[in-house]
Amino acid sequence: MGRRKGDTPQKAALRQLMQGYLKDNDISVKNGTDVNAIMRDMMSVILEGALDEELNEELGYSRYDYRNKDTNNSRNGHSGKTMHTSYGDMEIAVPRDRNGEYEPRLIKKYQNTVTQDMEEKILSMYAKGMTTGDIESHMKELYDIDISDSTISRITDKILPIVKEWQERPLEEVYAVVYMDAIHYHVRSEGRIVKRAVYIALGVNMDGKKEVLGMYVGDNESAKFWLSIINGLKNRGVEDILITCVDGLTGFPQAIEAVFPQTEIQQCIIHQIRNTTRYVSYKDNRKVMADLKAVYAAPTEEIALENLEDFGEKWNSKYPKIYKSWSERWATLATYFKYPEQVRKLIYTTNAIEGFNRQLRKVTKSKTVFPTDDSLLKMLYLATMDITKKWTGRRRDWSQIRAQLDIFFEERLEKYMY
Repeated sequence: MGRRKGDTPQKAALRQLMQGYLKDNDISVKNGTDVNAIMRDMMSVILEGALDEELNEELGYSRYDYRNKDTNNSRNGHSGKTMHTSYGDMEIAVPRDRNGEYEPRLIKKYQNTVTQDMEEKILSMYAKGMTTGDIESHMKELYDIDISDSTISRITDKILPIVKEWQERPLEEVYAVVYMDAIHYHVRSEGRIVKRAVYIALGVNMDGKKEVLGMYVGDNESAKFWLSIINGLKNRGVEDILITCVDGLTGFPQAIEAVFPQTEIQQCIIHQIRNTTRYVSYKDNRKVMADLKAVYAAPTEEIALENLEDFGEKWNSKYPKIYKSWSERWATLATYFKYPEQVRKLIYTTNAIEGFNRQLRKVTKSKTVFPTDDSLLKMLYLATMDITKKWTGRRRDWSQIRAQLDIFFEERLEKYMY
């Protein structure tokens, strides 16, 4: 194990030191367990030496160097501390001073990991949807570390202030499109299992990049709660939203108009199809869907309205609610007809946010019931951070879409220097 080409002087010295250590102690390295044991020993020696140097600096003199002592404080032995590391648990001796003034900087008073590696691993596993029981057994199997449910909860609870800060962060002045939708989960509350709605707003900014604007846990989905969220977006700096895409929740358009009166509102066509064809018999389903497609896939709004009338004449005797629903909601269903194909594809459905929701459900599928609202929010936030770190680019067709938006919304965009 002599010096090798490319070794720095420090690495060469460490190589020589390790050679002597292994030889003098008759140690052979046969597997990963042996390596972990050596790494724990090395780490503890390095940490203890660094802590002793910290105390030397604090006191102003090194051990036995009494001639340079200029303080009434002095060393007072060591206290033992168990540290969790990637190599397993290890014991270190933390030096003390007689006056109790020394606060270690390298290893903080209540820190029980050498770095934040363990906490990062736990948060990463939590973000992937692993239960606390899964994480506990995983940490035991891989690192031989016993971590209780309460410890895992304490570690993940550190995320909550970060979530709150994220929920209140400033936003851009203008968003081209904002999708709004809710997904539902079961949570324990006062001894009962209740249904909670998680309200999500996903925006596409003027550069064509997606961003989760907010995520909030509340009671079952309502226009009133959405109004509070939309007000929150405005309070965080959003001055204008060109187009919003929403589901068919009653009162949703009014909630948006109350805060952003100029915003175009597009109700999701896919939601409308699902909601209005739910009770169509199997034998009629294909024909009904084909006739509806003639409505929503029409090249112009005029042709779409003609086809809707034809649909009513054909199916009203059997399914009167379908025509009635489409007619009553036409103002928000037909918004996309005024735009060219590129913009239509962007707004006629809430697929963008539904795709995001599907990714969240994959993470949370192992949790049928969450113990608290906070535990639900923690997991969804961590999952969101994991999902959105891949959102680095913009839509490929954004140049075409942006050119169209610049024309349609010229007056509104001028004041924001877009």
